[in-house]
Amino acid sequence: MRRGFSLVELVIVVAVLGIMAAIVVPQFQTNSEQTKAAVAKDSLRILRSAIELYTAQHGSTPPGYENDDPQVKPTDATFIKQLVASADYLIKMPRNPFNNLQNIMVIGNSQTLPSNPVDGYGWIYQPATKTIRLSWPGMDSDGIAYYDY
Repeated sequence: MRRGFSLVELVIVVAVLGIMAAIVVPQFQTNSEQTKAAVAKDSLRILRSAIELYTAQHGSTPPGYENDDPQVKPTDATFIKQLVASADYLIKMPRNPFNNLQNIMVIGNSQTLPSNPVDGYGWIYQPATKTIRLSWPGMDSDGIAYYDY
């Protein structure tokens, strides 16, 4: 009586498993990217809402300026202190889902917003225009640049 599998049977099983993996793995990667894009959009929505609420409650001055003085150079530490430390607007700073960074680059009043994402930051924010962007290169499945969300 014969026990076990022949070499041919094992090769066929491995080939079938390889074909199945080749079909399934790209689907998981696509879903992962779509999930990160959805988290990025939601995080931006939350950040923009917090910025608008802070601005409305502080005499039209957006967060980032020490003592709500728009003549002072805005800083990331002030932004975090105003929106997160008090926990009135955000419980914690959201992470960029692509690079897992929470830090934020704050652009001064006279500076222009970078035309591309800046490596090493999760977010880029300009208080003068209340513009906040996801700092990540590339495009989503719809061809929209992540930086333009």
